[in-house]
Amino acid sequence: MNNLRTVSDTKRNFYNQHTRPINTIYRRVVEELMVEMHLLSVNADFRYDPIYALGVVTAFERFMQGYQPERDKEPIFEALCQSIEDNPQRYRQDADRLRQLLQNVSTQQLFDWIEGKASLPGAEDLQAQMQAIAQNSKFKYSRLFAIGVFTLLELADAELVKDEKQRVEALKQVATALHVPEDKLNKDLELYRSNLDKIEQALITMADILSADRRKRQQRLQEKEAGVATSNGDSGSASGSSQDKTPSGS
Repeated sequence: MNNLRTVSDTKRNFYNQHTRPINTIYRRVVEELMVEMHLLSVNADFRYDPIYALGVVTAFERFMQGYQPERDKEPIFEALCQSIEDNPQRYRQDADRLRQLLQNVSTQQLFDWIEGKASLPGAEDLQAQMQAIAQNSKFKYSRLFAIGVFTLLELADAELVKDEKQRVEALKQVATALHVPEDKLNKDLELYRSNLDKIEQALITMADILSADRRKRQQRLQEKEAGVATSNGDSGSASGSSQDKTPSGS
């Protein structure tokens, strides 16, 4: 009997956990991320690792920026992880740990750490996991892992990832060290960066629409108030004219 969890099972789990409606613009983002995480979680070769966790957390935060109401974002993230029967705190803790670790690390130090040439204080277990990835011939590469790699580079040097030549060279070095496909890494990250640009443009457009709508409402309110004031003024004039025409005593 096959008890492998299906996409439908995962979606059902998610919507049982998060019962509030999801903002229409972001529903596709949430469901695509959910399906991607599901397909990895049921793959026999997939193994959770901190770089993947950083990719999941970063993708969620970047693609969900501007979500309203803000208070729903964390419950949505928690439901995503719980829908594949995983612990959201593990993702958050591993992502935060990598972010803190790389706060004062240069790009060269990052490369040396990934390649196993040098260690970072308190990160021996993470480095061991890096080496396990490099030595695993069946390592299950994913787009979310690629986003985690990109985020590592971004944390070490935000300017480097903006320069195409430097970015491609850096990704080549990481791909070689971890034995992951360089071509897929580059293609996935080009798509990721392109989608981020689309999200930013959509947010700008949405903000412009909301701003224009507010201006129209304010204008209608002002016109309405002006109309009421004019109407009251006309009533006062009419009353005064009536009194002026009252005949004097006979």
